[in-house]
Amino acid sequence: MTTPDRLPTSSTPLARARQRGAALVVGLLLLLVLTVLAISGMTMATLELQMAGNYQFEERAFQAAEAGVERAITAGVFNTNAPTVQAPVAVAADNEDTLEYTVTFDDDNGVTPVPRGGYSLGSGFEAYHFEIESTGNSRRGAESVHEQSFYIVGPGGA
Repeated sequence: MTTPDRLPTSSTPLARARQRGAALVVGLLLLLVLTVLAISGMTMATLELQMAGNYQFEERAFQAAEAGVERAITAGVFNTNAPTVQAPVAVAADNEDTLEYTVTFDDDNGVTPVPRGGYSLGSGFEAYHFEIESTGNSRRGAESVHEQSFYIVGPGGA
């Protein structure tokens, strides 16, 4: 009776020769995959943080432009001969955001009769059309430009 050929086991020299370094190669490949995943995750997190910051500065520029419109109306300097210009100023003392605005008399619409409506103003009044262009700036080059048109009812020329 013959004995069947024995299959090599992990303790035989032939099996050990075939497995030499396989665990090392598999481990290194897994570490490489994990490293690539970690780097891409950090890159995405950094990019998302920068995008959120850009949005914040864009919103601050928007609010600065709105503040410019408010300040122009509140200042009440409406000249029909020359534009009123506000040079860039800080929105508040504690930040770097700036605003600037220009109030101009709208020559295209000019002076028109007061629209008919629910008010009884009588004759001799006219509507003076003005436009405000306000620009707000913040960090990272964020800029927002707002335009506001309005008219003021005042004494007419006739």
